[in-house]
Amino acid sequence: MLRAPALIAVAIGALVVTATPALAAKPPSGVVDAIQRDLGITEEQAINRLANESRGNAAAPTLRKRLGDDYAGTWYEGPESALVVASVDSSDTTEITRAGARARIVTRTFAQLTKVKENLDKAAPPATVHSWAVSPQDNAVVVQTSDEAAARSWIASSGVDAEAVTYERSTERPRPFYDIRGGDAYYTSEGYRCSIGFAARRGTQLGFTTAGHCGGTGVTTTGYNRVAQGTFQISSFPGNDYAWVATNSNWTAPGVVNGYSAGTLPVRGSTVTQPQGSVCRSGSTTQWHCGTVTALNATVNYPEGTVSGLTRTNVCAEGGDSGGSFISGDQAQGMTSGGSGNCSIGGTTYFQPLGELLSVGSLTLITSGGDPDPPAGCQSYEDTYTGSLSGNQSAYQPGGSYYQATTSGTHAACLDAPDGTDFDVYLQKWNGYSWTVVARGDSPNSDETISYNGTAGYYRYRVHAYSGSGTYTLGLNRP
Repeated sequence: MLRAPALIAVAIGALVVTATPALAAKPPSGVVDAIQRDLGITEEQAINRLANESRGNAAAPTLRKRLGDDYAGTWYEGPESALVVASVDSSDTTEITRAGARARIVTRTFAQLTKVKENLDKAAPPATVHSWAVSPQDNAVVVQTSDEAAARSWIASSGVDAEAVTYERSTERPRPFYDIRGGDAYYTSEGYRCSIGFAARRGTQLGFTTAGHCGGTGVTTTGYNRVAQGTFQISSFPGNDYAWVATNSNWTAPGVVNGYSAGTLPVRGSTVTQPQGSVCRSGSTTQWHCGTVTALNATVNYPEGTVSGLTRTNVCAEGGDSGGSFISGDQAQGMTSGGSGNCSIGGTTYFQPLGELLSVGSLTLITSGGDPDPPAGCQSYEDTYTGSLSGNQSAYQPGGSYYQATTSGTHAACLDAPDGTDFDVYLQKWNGYSWTVVARGDSPNSDETISYNGTAGYYRYRVHAYSGSGTYTLGLNRP
């Protein structure tokens, strides 16, 4: 008689982020100088801050996976950006500190706060409520408003847990910055001037990202030199504030940002920085300014409607700065959406994160010195399979079934998913009772590889969309 097998624990090595990483590119002096100036820190602190944020941004998604339901958020503290990770379970302290981060024990999980925020997204706010977002460092949802009494009334009518909400004074309602240029200006057929965010392609088609409020699908553009440039092929506003313009053959797409006083800056990736991490913005009106991220996944109540999923910063901006590049070190973050205040008295600026647009549009960020041609991906493997997944969905390959290996040998897999997503792949073997994971690729990245030397038997691959959605390719080699 067959018995159910005992649970098999799959050991995962402890994450260590304190070890010296591969030599990172030296940050451009213009970036260091601007962070010194705008954050009021020393050159040494600015350099250490960028290095710590690079390591912390890479470690944060894995720590979030490890903590699971206990996870309560991550952020940076201090002039040199020490990584802080919060949990509702004090037993997670060892796991967090072993990873080189500071542990903080709080009362509400990140999932609970996100639920509060999502329920507020469904409630129509008064005009005096300017934005709301989860603040992990406050373990609360922070509502920015010019009338706290009206905001409290709105919270009460929404039915959310009022104890999970705090309030910040905000004197000016955010607005989209229509007259904008980030790295370089472009002009729309509707008469607006906006800004290029980042070079990105769809397949072999070159183009650039920008703000959705700059133009709807079908609107045409000319460049800073008034030469015919491209057409909006993706646009979403309000709700989101992203767009992608496909350019014509007159234009090339280097992976750089115009940093004005900081010079021409390379783009080498799109790893998301955490709250209190450094971020800089390029715009034609106020040029190059830096600050810190104050909240992720903020919802902003613009006059045109609410936009959710934005990142809030204390970087200043003015009219003419919208749509342009937000960048942390050499990592692309997103496109300027809107805000309040100015660069004389300071202000709040929101940006649309880049990852969502890359995922939705099946776009690939073009990086400095990178090959503009589409990557080979997993096409060199013996067999390839494609599919499409939404967030938290899984699929089994090959073809929703399994395969038989009649001899011992190497099982290899390559998973190629959209940039900005986190797709994982697991090799499972039938043990006579159930499917058991024997190898995995579960880094916080879109692409994974697996190589496993196994005995004869039945095998299958599970592809899981941990975050993001889109079309994937799975390449397989079998013994």
